[in-house]
Amino acid sequence: MATEEEMPAAAAAAAAPAGGGGDDAEMRDAASPSESDSDSSDSDDEGAAGADELRIQALEQALKEQPLDYETHVQYIQCLRKSGNIEKLRAAREEMNKYYPLTPKMWLEWAKDEISLSTSEESFGDVVKLYERGVQEYLSIRLWRDYLDYVEEHDPSVSQCTPAGLSKMRDLFERAITAGGLHVTEGSKLWAAYREYEMAILITISDENDEEKAKQVQRIRTLFHRQLSVPLAEMESTLVEYKSWEAEQGNANDPGSTFDGVPSNVTSAYKKANDMYNERKQYEDQLSNAGASEADKLQEFLKYLKFEESSGDPARVQVLYERAVSELPVSSDLWMGYTSYLDRSLKVFERAVQCSFPTIQEYLNVYLTRVHSLRRRISDGLDFQLIRQTFMDAAEFLSPQLGTKELLHLNAYWAKLERNLGKDLAAARGVWENTIKKSGSVLEVWQQYISMEMEMGNIHEARSLYKRCYSKRFAGSGSEDICHAWIRFEEENGTLDDYDLAVKKVTPRLKELMMFKSQEEAKEEAYSMLNDNSNADDSYQKRKAGKMTNKQQPPAKKRKENPPKSAKSSDDQRSKAQSGHSAAIAAVEVGDVAREKVEASTEMKVDSDSRTGNTGSNEPKPSFYNDKCTIFVSNIDLKANEDDLRRFFSDIGGVTAIRLLRDKFTKKSRGLAYVDFSDNKHLDAALKKNKQKLLAKKVSIARSDPSKGKKNWEAGPSSKGHDNLPQSGDDGAKAPGSSRSDKEVPKGDVKITGKNTQFAPRSVVKPLGWTTKEEKPDGGAGELKSNEEFRNLLLKK
Repeated sequence: MATEEEMPAAAAAAAAPAGGGGDDAEMRDAASPSESDSDSSDSDDEGAAGADELRIQALEQALKEQPLDYETHVQYIQCLRKSGNIEKLRAAREEMNKYYPLTPKMWLEWAKDEISLSTSEESFGDVVKLYERGVQEYLSIRLWRDYLDYVEEHDPSVSQCTPAGLSKMRDLFERAITAGGLHVTEGSKLWAAYREYEMAILITISDENDEEKAKQVQRIRTLFHRQLSVPLAEMESTLVEYKSWEAEQGNANDPGSTFDGVPSNVTSAYKKANDMYNERKQYEDQLSNAGASEADKLQEFLKYLKFEESSGDPARVQVLYERAVSELPVSSDLWMGYTSYLDRSLKVFERAVQCSFPTIQEYLNVYLTRVHSLRRRISDGLDFQLIRQTFMDAAEFLSPQLGTKELLHLNAYWAKLERNLGKDLAAARGVWENTIKKSGSVLEVWQQYISMEMEMGNIHEARSLYKRCYSKRFAGSGSEDICHAWIRFEEENGTLDDYDLAVKKVTPRLKELMMFKSQEEAKEEAYSMLNDNSNADDSYQKRKAGKMTNKQQPPAKKRKENPPKSAKSSDDQRSKAQSGHSAAIAAVEVGDVAREKVEASTEMKVDSDSRTGNTGSNEPKPSFYNDKCTIFVSNIDLKANEDDLRRFFSDIGGVTAIRLLRDKFTKKSRGLAYVDFSDNKHLDAALKKNKQKLLAKKVSIARSDPSKGKKNWEAGPSSKGHDNLPQSGDDGAKAPGSSRSDKEVPKGDVKITGKNTQFAPRSVVKPLGWTTKEEKPDGGAGELKSNEEFRNLLLKK
C-alpha cells in the first residue's frame, strides 16, 4: 500500500502516456495537447492546495470545539505534514501530546522531520530529547533501534570511541534491553545490535593490548549468555552464531552437536527459555496475522495477557501490556486492565515504603511519586479519597522526622489538590491549620496559607490570618516582614478603616521588635567584654607567675612558693575567683550602660513615631527576656545554625525564638544557645531530648534559671570552703564595690574577721596552722609586725 509521500508520485506515473512512437507530424500534433495537459496539471495542483488549506482550517475549527478528539488530532497532523508547514506541524504535535501519548509511528516521523532540518550541533540535543520522549511513552523496538543508530552516528564522543562515549552508548543499550529485551518476537533485534556494537569495539583494540582485548571478548560472551537465557524467537540461530563466534576466539567445538562447547549453566538456561518460548508461540502466531481486525487482535491480546498473568512474572506481563497499548492505543479495556494490574499485582508503592532508605527525603519522594500517579488518573474516575489517604499516611509517617522545608512542601501540595481536585476548601484550610499547630513559628507556613486565600479571592479570611500572626515571633526578620506585609495588604485590598486598624496594631509591635533587637546587641556586647576581661586576667596571672619563677629568691621563700598540693589548689581558686569577680563587676556595669542606651534609643524612636502619628493609644511597654520558659543548649556543633536547631526541635513544636550565641568579632557560633518555648509542656518535651545528636554531636539541654543567675551576680564569686567577703563592717575591711582604694588603708590597721581571706593583703593573712590564741608568737590579737617576723617564725617551727 502506497504511503502518503508516495501517492503524488504514483498518481503522476498513472497519468503518463502508456506508449510512444509515431512520425514528426504526430509528435507536433501531440505537442499542443501536452502543453494543455501541463497547464491543466498546474491548475489541478493549485486546486488541491486550496482544498488542503480548507481541510486544515476545518480541522482547526473542530479542535477548538473538541480539543480531546483523538482522530481529529491525527488527521490534522497528517494534513500539516503533507502541506510542509513545519511550524504549525510542531505546534500541532505538541498540542496533541498534551492530551495523548503519540504513537511510535508519529514519534518516528517527528524525529525524521527534525533530522532533515538539522543544521547545527545544537539540533542534535533537540532530536535526542524527541527520541527520549518517544521511548518513554510506548514500547517500540523500531523506535529504540532508530534512537540507538542516531546517537551512534551523530554523537562525536560515541563515534570517536572515547571512554565517555563508550559508557554513554552502553548505558543506552542497557536501557533499551531493559525496556524491550523481553519482547518475544522483536527483542532479539536489540540484543543483536548491542553485540554488533561491542564486536565493532573489539576490532578497534590493538593486538598488543591483550588485557583490554580479553575484557572486551568477555563482555561479548556475557551478552550471548544473557540473550540465550531469554525466551525469544530464533533462539536456535543465536545459539549457532554463539558457537561460531567462540570458534573464532580459538574455542573449538563440534558444529554437529547442539551444545558442544557451551557451558553447562548456559545450556540449562537455554533449554528453559526455549520451553517458555514454545508455550507462547501459538499466541504470537495469532498476533502476527496481518489480516486480523482490531477487535480480533484485542481478543488475542487479552488471551495472551491472561496466560502471562497465570505464569506469575510481572516483568513479562508489563511488557505484553506495553505491546498491546502500543498497537491499540485507544482501547479503554486495555488501559483499564493495565492500570488495574499494576495496582493489584505489582504493589510497587507498598514495597517501596517498606524499604530502608538512608534519608527521610527519599521516603518523601516515594509518597509524592505515588500522589503524582494518582493525580493523573483522576480524569479516569479515580476517587480523590485515595489521594487524601496517601497524604494522611505520609503526614503521619514522615512529620516527626521531616524538616520545615520538606514538611511545608508536602502540606502545600496537599492543600492545593484538596482545593483544585477535591473541590473542598474546608479540607484545604484544615491542612494549613494542622500545619500551624505543628509549625506555627515558621513564617512560610502563614505566608502560603494567606497566599491560598488570596488566590481564592477571600480577602476577609486573609485579613484574619494577618491578625492572628502579626504578633508571633518568627526567625530572623520574619516578625518585621509579616507586619510590613499586612500594611501592604491593606494598602492594596482594604478600606481606609482596615488600613488604620493595621497601622494601629503593627506600630507598637515594630517598636517592641526594635527594642528587642537593641537589647540582644547590648547583651552580646556585655558577654564579649566579660570574655575579654577574663582572658586578660588569665594572661596577667600567667605573666606574673612566670616572672616570679625566674627571679632568684632565698631558700625560705622558695619553700613558701612550693606549698602542699591542697594549698596550691586553694591559691589558684582564689586567683581565678578574684579575676572572675572583677570581670563580673565590669560586665554588670557594661550591661547597665547598654540597657540605658537601649532605653534611650527606644524612647527617641517612640517619640519620633508619635510626632509622625504612627502610634496607637494603647502601646505596650517594652519588655526584656526573663527566660521563664527557656532552655539552655550547650555542646552544639559549631557548624549548626538557627535553622538546624529549629529542625532539631521540630518534632515537639512550640519554639518561639532561638538565640544562638556568637562571637562578637568573628560572628561564629560559640556552641551555646537559648531556646524559648510557648509553654512548659513543650519545654518539658525539649528537656527529654538531652544528649541526642545534632549534626553528629550530643547536645546538653537544661532549663534556664534566671533567678539563680541573678543571685550569683548579686552575691559575687565564691569558692568552695570560703564565705563571701563582707560588704561593710566595723573591722574596716573594704567591700569589692567600695570606692576606697587599697592605698588609702593605713598600714597595719587592717583586721581580718571570719574565714575568708582570699582578697586580704598577704602581710595580714593568718599563717597556716594557727588555730588558737596561745599559738601566736606574741599572744595578742593575731597581728604581725612584718614579713621578716613571719619568716623567722617559720624557721623556728
